[in-house]
Amino acid sequence: MNETIQPQLTLVGAGPGDEELITLKAIKALQKANVVLYDALVNENLLQYTSASEVIFVGKRLGCHAYTQDQINELIVVMARKHGHVVRLKGGDPFVFGRGIEEIAYAAQYGITTAIVPGISSALGVPAVNGISLTQRRIAESFWVITGTTSNHELSKDIYLAAQSAATVVILMGMHKLAEILSIYQSHRDDDLPIAIIQNGTKTDQEKVIGTLSTISQLVEQNQLSSPAIIIIGETVRHASLDQHYLESMGVKEISL
Repeated sequence: MNETIQPQLTLVGAGPGDEELITLKAIKALQKANVVLYDALVNENLLQYTSASEVIFVGKRLGCHAYTQDQINELIVVMARKHGHVVRLKGGDPFVFGRGIEEIAYAAQYGITTAIVPGISSALGVPAVNGISLTQRRIAESFWVITGTTSNHELSKDIYLAAQSAATVVILMGMHKLAEILSIYQSHRDDDLPIAIIQNGTKTDQEKVIGTLSTISQLVEQNQLSSPAIIIIGETVRHASLDQHYLESMGVKEISL
């Protein structure tokens, strides 16, 4: 290994999709990168901020992986040793269902210096941009952020607990289990809670429907919504900023509350 090369990994959160929702610190990291490894949910317009010698797509989507996680870990080490500063650019925040801690731990065991630049998670940024407050006085005192698909490809058991609470619940990676999620909620409650589903949140091609537990399946089917999307369940959805001009500008397809 070249003595002058200092292997370094910076784990960077790219935000929820809108390229302007990345942090200044993240842009500075991209500008200093020798290599960028970026994910499927990263807005590719952000790559304009780097002059890295190598920019490599390592994204994973359901049923389609450019690299396995083990291969990504190994690639980080190889590139850091060969080129120096590697920026691992991940959608949202690297520590919210981003497996960021695994990549940091793997690099650290090879003596690679590591740093972390947090990002705006889609669980927070997407509802906010769409006027949905996750907490609200006298309505919701807390919120849950839950993965819709665990490492075993099953629905998280936390959904059963969340369905019994008054909290706002944000579910990531849950579209393929929407029917199961709705069934759990309907079996645990007798109120028809509001629910929003937002596809490609904060991006120019964002689409959204707002309904209730009993109507949302039909709205999703009518408007052909699919992954990547987030699911937001709770009374705060009913009290969202529902200005029609605003909603149309954000790509809302239909509201049925």
